[in-house]
Order: sequence, then structure tokens, then C-alpha cells
Amino acid sequence: QVQLVESGGGLVQAGGSLRLSCAVSGRTFRYSMAWFRQAPGKEREFVAFISRNGGSTMYADSVKGRFTIFRDNAKITYLQMNSLKPEDTAVYFCAADPVGGGSQFHYNYWGQGTQVTVSS
Repeated sequence: QVQLVESGGGLVQAGGSLRLSCAVSGRTFRYSMAWFRQAPGKEREFVAFISRNGGSTMYADSVKGRFTIFRDNAKITYLQMNSLKPEDTAVYFCAADPVGGGSQFHYNYWGQGTQVTVSS
């Protein structure tokens, strides 16, 4: 079994920064990781992806140039969020899969989510 736990969410003013973390425990395996987010009344949407070896990343157009996904080992993946905007307000989820991709349907393992609120 695989468990994912997100942390680092909170309240920040527009223009500020936050760093989210996603810790993977359980079955030892190097997964591709992604971040998704879901705002109230909206569909869950893709934010960022990083491949198993960290050599490939992908971003939603809405966050490109402001957010960075990176990992320092097989067990922790980060999402650095800079120049935050009120429209970034959402619950952020991390997800893991041996292959992964840009669709939530590629992922079998999910965290519980962490709230990010950006005030104007």
C-alpha cells in the first residue's frame, strides 16, 4: 500500500509564495508524481508533473513560470508556488503512479489534500 501526505498549505497574500510538500510512504518504488488542484464548484485540474527520475516536468499553462515541481529523493516531492494569485485558491492534491501524466485518471494513489488560500 502507498500513502501520500501533503503539507505546506495556508493563507497567503497575492504575490506571495508557498511551498507544498508531498511525502510518499509504504511500498518502496520510485513514482512519477503530480499536483492537481480543485477549487470550490470546479473540476479537479492538473497543475504540474515530474517523471520518475526527475528528468521531465510539465505544467499547466496557468501556472507556467510561477510554479516549480521538484523532488530531492524518491519519497518527497515539492511544489514551489511563487507570485500567487487569488485564482490559485484551491485544495491541492498530490498523486503518484509508476508512469503518470497530465490526467487525473493516470493516478492510483492520492493524498488527502492541503488548502491554499490566496487573498487579494
